[in-house]
Amino acid sequence: MPVFFFTISMMLLILAGCNSSKKESRSSNQINYGSTKDIRDINPHLYNGEMAAQNMVFEGLTKNEEGKVKPALAKSWAISDDGKEYTFSLQTNVKFTDGTAFNADAVKQNFDAVLANKERHAWLDMVNEIESTQVVDDETFKLTLKHPYYPTLIELGLTRPFRFISPKSFIEGGSKTGVSSYVGTGPYKLETHKDNQYAHFVVNEDYWGEKPKVSEVDWKVIPDSQALLLALKKGEIDLIYGADGDQLNMDAYNAMKADKAAFTAVSSQPVASRAILLNSKRENLSSLKVRQALTYAVNKENIIKGVLNNSEDKANTLLPKTAPYCDIELKSYNHNVEKANQLLDEAGWKVGENGIRMKDDKPLALTFSYNSQNAQEGTIAQSIQADLKEVGVDLAIISEEKQNFLDRQKDGEFDLQYSLSWGTPYDPQSYLSSWRIPAHGDYQAQLGLDKKAWLDDKITQVMIEPDEKQRQTDYSEILTYINEQCVYIPISYSKTKAIGKANLKNITFNDSQYEIPFEKMFFE
Repeated sequence: MPVFFFTISMMLLILAGCNSSKKESRSSNQINYGSTKDIRDINPHLYNGEMAAQNMVFEGLTKNEEGKVKPALAKSWAISDDGKEYTFSLQTNVKFTDGTAFNADAVKQNFDAVLANKERHAWLDMVNEIESTQVVDDETFKLTLKHPYYPTLIELGLTRPFRFISPKSFIEGGSKTGVSSYVGTGPYKLETHKDNQYAHFVVNEDYWGEKPKVSEVDWKVIPDSQALLLALKKGEIDLIYGADGDQLNMDAYNAMKADKAAFTAVSSQPVASRAILLNSKRENLSSLKVRQALTYAVNKENIIKGVLNNSEDKANTLLPKTAPYCDIELKSYNHNVEKANQLLDEAGWKVGENGIRMKDDKPLALTFSYNSQNAQEGTIAQSIQADLKEVGVDLAIISEEKQNFLDRQKDGEFDLQYSLSWGTPYDPQSYLSSWRIPAHGDYQAQLGLDKKAWLDDKITQVMIEPDEKQRQTDYSEILTYINEQCVYIPISYSKTKAIGKANLKNITFNDSQYEIPFEKMFFE
């Protein structure tokens, strides 16, 4: 391991040890959670807020748990023989925290509010497939689709947009322009919120399900990740939780994991895929041989060992074989400098006097842009920069504010960008569905492909394919094509990680990497 990483690990371990003997006098009824991000607008019908906060307050008809669809606000359902009608029997005696009854009329109002903003939700094909919504009676709701849509129950359990907010919170009968209050049926309710400082959640005393063991959650905003770690060591917060480097880097995780007297460090099963997007629309990446060469040039093992500290498994393909419909044989592009050089030669890029490849008097120069808030992405970019230099590619790294990074995704103004799949339960169906939306980096990176139109049509087709065998065939064709085109350089299969004070028990993970099951935690 490089000396740089070793030094940070040792420093953190020493600091953790210095604090391990300190005992903080605190209430056992409140979790102090530290995050680099504010909860923002948690209207569940929009995408401006933190999903972990939305999940605390708002519930859906179903929920995705332990790899299965389970009842939530719908206690059961029946599906018609043609797969187009879903009739839901609702939980009884459930109320929103403002006292409004949760019933079929509230369900219909929420569905209709989402459908009124259909364009914003176009990434989720189910929105386009809804034919009608119907109140059968107070405790029964019917959803009718245009086609049999196999991910229906999964997508009804996603954190957004099909979560239920009190109709009293609607503005002018809807939610697409905002809501007047954040009122749900969930285990917690938002009591106070100060922008970019904190949010305070308290238990829903009238919750219809099993009540949380901890009655309060204080969400503290600490924008700097190092300050976040220090706050945990000093006992100012109890928990840091995240799937990526903007919350928690691996040196800190491993150092604090070693101090079992002070901290509990846990890691989920693999939930998503780390990859690097190669923009096929850009001039220097339009050649398949160049994209193949870059895929061979990247040393994934170095990234996993030197940056991720062997905490994740190498990804040979974009999605793991454990994901639905992804257990197929695909070509692996293992690290091979000789093969990379051969492909670049064949593509007409010759090594110049300064070691950088040239073609038509132009250098093979590329840029790698990343979110400056995520130090881990920057370190990965540096590792890839060194790999590409070895084969004569000049890679410049651009560290920029998150909004600028996101704007590049939407506009396609990037060569290489870091990419994280959405993970369970979104992969593969919802993740692939988003590839057809221009605002996503995936769409922009795929624009240079000869069969982009075919790819989008095929994704649309697979979502409404009723035959399981044909569906598998369709997914195989989609994943095989995208694998052959080398638009993605798979790196590893990511895991959600958490570090908590040693007396905070039952720190676990939901199926979705974007949710935090506060309601299951307790203090010893």
